[in-house]
Amino acid sequence: MAFKSPSINLIKEKKTFIEKFISWALTVGRVVVIVTEGIALSAFLYRFSLDRQIIDLHDKIKQKQQVLAYLKPSEDTFRSLQERLALASKLNASAPSAISAFNDIVQFIPEGLIINNFSISDQVIKIDANSQSIAALSTFIRALRAYKKINSVSLDKIENRTSSSTIALGITIQLK
Repeated sequence: MAFKSPSINLIKEKKTFIEKFISWALTVGRVVVIVTEGIALSAFLYRFSLDRQIIDLHDKIKQKQQVLAYLKPSEDTFRSLQERLALASKLNASAPSAISAFNDIVQFIPEGLIINNFSISDQVIKIDANSQSIAALSTFIRALRAYKKINSVSLDKIENRTSSSTIALGITIQLK
């Protein structure tokens, strides 16, 4: 067998610019490509996790919408009840004065005066009545004007009905 002796070369060969660039591109370029692909792959995988989260959130929203749709009639009933209770407490607070005024006004009604309609709202009382005599009508209006809980009395309508020999009237009373 032939024996080959090792060769020692002490002369350094200078590389050209192209050879240096190719050497650099093959080493550093690979690292840049690998890092870029790693970033792209991680962004791709992150997008999948975001899509999964979005789908989960949409499912939760649909579930909560179904729960709300199921509970809506109960909520409507509850709100209606709350509104009615608030109105009842408001009316209850103003009711004692209106009720006492109503009772007193009923006491003022003379004989010969027939009440057709009596309505109370807030601080206003409206009366539709028929009277058979002017004396009964004037007595009732004087009693209303003298009453201390009444602010004003207005005669809205007076109509003489000759066919039934009555006087139809409408009275509006403002309470204090």
